[in-house]
Amino acid sequence: MTIFGRTSVVLDLDGTLVDSEPNYYEASRALLADRAGREYTWADNEQYVGVSSVETLAQWKAEYGIEASAAELLADLDRRYLALARASTPVYPEMRKLVERLHEAGVPMAVASGSSRAAIEAILAGTGLDAQLTTLVSAEEVPRGKPAPDVFLAAAALLGADPADCVVFEDAAPGAEAARAAGMRCVAIPYIPAHATHEAFAHADLLFPGGHAEFTAQAALELLASQAQA
Repeated sequence: MTIFGRTSVVLDLDGTLVDSEPNYYEASRALLADRAGREYTWADNEQYVGVSSVETLAQWKAEYGIEASAAELLADLDRRYLALARASTPVYPEMRKLVERLHEAGVPMAVASGSSRAAIEAILAGTGLDAQLTTLVSAEEVPRGKPAPDVFLAAAALLGADPADCVVFEDAAPGAEAARAAGMRCVAIPYIPAHATHEAFAHADLLFPGGHAEFTAQAALELLASQAQA
């Protein structure tokens, strides 16, 4: 057994592993302009950070009276998003370092994301993270998205891990809430630093208030090792 004991790690994708929010914003802005004639600002987008694509689109469909089916809207958003994502989706350097170190140590890892499976697979392949991260769960594959714990519990089941032995890495309040509801520990790296005071982050085992500007793989690894030995 390694210094990390029985620990398994569950990683959110968007805003946690990779900086994909700008691409989702552009895809969403274009979709709403075409489908609803609506202007969509970055400030509008911030309220959907951490919310699954399925639930976001359902809200827009109801709020703006969009006639297209939910499946059609998801396919449209994915098409727009992937065209941008394949061109450029940067991985946070310290997160890549973390994944590499955990992979070398044999720590079981899964990606649990609010994005579609097609989007998850494309991003991981495009960034090379698919070599280390092979267990994936999309919110479209479970009954409820974050802040419900479904996607994290599904990831734990695929890893054969007890939820109490799992540590979630998250950037958004709904994800932190989902981790707590799943009975998992949480490392919080707020994508929007101003959200660091959100109540959901108060229960994190490790919080980086400045987001990725503060996050280090070493600090996260030390937490995982210390909790495994506790």
